[in-house]
Amino acid sequence: MTVRVLAVNVAHVIDNPSLTYAGPRDLKPAKTGIDKRPAPQGAWFDRLGVEGDTICDTANHGGPDQAVYAYATEDARWWRAELGAELRRPIGPGAFGENLTTDGVDVSGAVIGERWHVGSAVLEVSVPRIPCSTFAGFWDLPRWTKRFTVVGRCGAYLRVLGPGRITAGDAIDVRDRPDHGVTIAQTFRALTGEHSLAPRLLEADQLPADVRAAARRWLGDLTAVDQ
Repeated sequence: MTVRVLAVNVAHVIDNPSLTYAGPRDLKPAKTGIDKRPAPQGAWFDRLGVEGDTICDTANHGGPDQAVYAYATEDARWWRAELGAELRRPIGPGAFGENLTTDGVDVSGAVIGERWHVGSAVLEVSVPRIPCSTFAGFWDLPRWTKRFTVVGRCGAYLRVLGPGRITAGDAIDVRDRPDHGVTIAQTFRALTGEHSLAPRLLEADQLPADVRAAARRWLGDLTAVDQ
């Protein structure tokens, strides 16, 4: 099976469409970089992100644990078939706001902490993407955030452990998969309500500190209920 980068995508900054979807406490910047488009020459990947990309909502996105977002073309294809005539935009590379569109990788099934050698860069799977009002506004579909959450084809954020250049067609060499086996999909389920998975999350030392802190809090709540 070919395991490769189908496209490297960077932001085309647009007006933030979330105003229709945001609640009174969900204040978003006026602009957003969610509209990602292929960069034919590829891009340099560094600790804080991707060359040529733009993150407007730095309070909720970006940083070392969310430097790169990857989404599988297989999942995009599934959504294309599932949504059919409901679609209001083409589902091509970058449609999910991803920097890397992958081919041949089960991104949502990736293990937290596994490492991808891609081009001259080394990436580490860190945490799932949680849908927000900007994503809902960009797609402009009824109950999109809930539908995306229920299906669980969430994609993965990655850290950049070794900076380097990645271009479309580069092979993805998955290495160093941790024995704990905690996946992006399991973490996504925990972060979106299935708090009984807290003990599993605490087995994954590579999860961001805030996720592990939340897991400890949930585990305390579960223990209190059992007593």
